[in-house]
Amino acid sequence: MFRIAFYQPEIPPNTGNAIRLAANTGCELHLIEPLGFSLAAKQLRRAGLDYHELTTTHVHPDLDTARTAFGHAAIYAFATTAARCYADIAYQPGDVLLFGPESVGLPAEVTGSDAITDRVSLPMAPGSRSLNLANSASIVVYEAWRQHGFTGAADR
Repeated sequence: MFRIAFYQPEIPPNTGNAIRLAANTGCELHLIEPLGFSLAAKQLRRAGLDYHELTTTHVHPDLDTARTAFGHAAIYAFATTAARCYADIAYQPGDVLLFGPESVGLPAEVTGSDAITDRVSLPMAPGSRSLNLANSASIVVYEAWRQHGFTGAADR
């Protein structure tokens, strides 16, 4: 499936919600340090509920280590300044969906790196500043999964 990557996340409930998202969609979650919280944080555990055991989560000490773990996978960097819409990407299993810290987003040295396949944004109303990190990840994960017929989803 896909890989959700949070670069230096700051708010525990967002990461907790991403744990739940990853568990329910079959994605891996990659957290790139430094984290703005402890993985034992009460807010993280509350948001993730009992999904921690159902999620494959990797913590990387830095972005270079994460990139090595990603191998040759496409890495899509999500930024409010990007011109390409998330819905215009043909996602492939194993792709990395990279999101930045809540307060500032991905820095230019990350989005401008040669390792980034493309910079991508989510449309917003004029005057809007940003979307919630976990919500942004959810939107993109479900679009990527939809493109592959929700492979692996439970029969309803």
